[in-house]
Amino acid sequence: MGKPKNERRVADNEARAFAKYIDSSPYKLNLVAEMIRGKKAEKALVDLDFCNKRVARDVKKVLQSAVANAENNHSLDVDRLYVAEATVGKSIVMKRFMARARGRAGRIEKFFSNLTVVVREKDE
Repeated sequence: MGKPKNERRVADNEARAFAKYIDSSPYKLNLVAEMIRGKKAEKALVDLDFCNKRVARDVKKVLQSAVANAENNHSLDVDRLYVAEATVGKSIVMKRFMARARGRAGRIEKFFSNLTVVVREKDE
């Protein structure tokens, strides 16, 4: 007597990975995510290796996780995978303050983001 199995959130030829609380604003993260959308998984990993942006390391980890999920959990062929979706969303905003002149406080907002990567097996 247990709970019924959850329905899959993606199709049979897809796998996904999700990262919460990435320490970067959604705008900056989306610039890197835009770079890999629609590319083959191998090519996207190489591009992220040589990307100069700090957040590219986090995007690479999520993409590697999605490829590993496809291989181990869904038995998909790694050589035929491509990045079907790379979705960026807003997460929490930490509010901090910085002391300013004459006893005032300046507000500083530290933005965080969520990232979802879906890889799909190409039909040939």
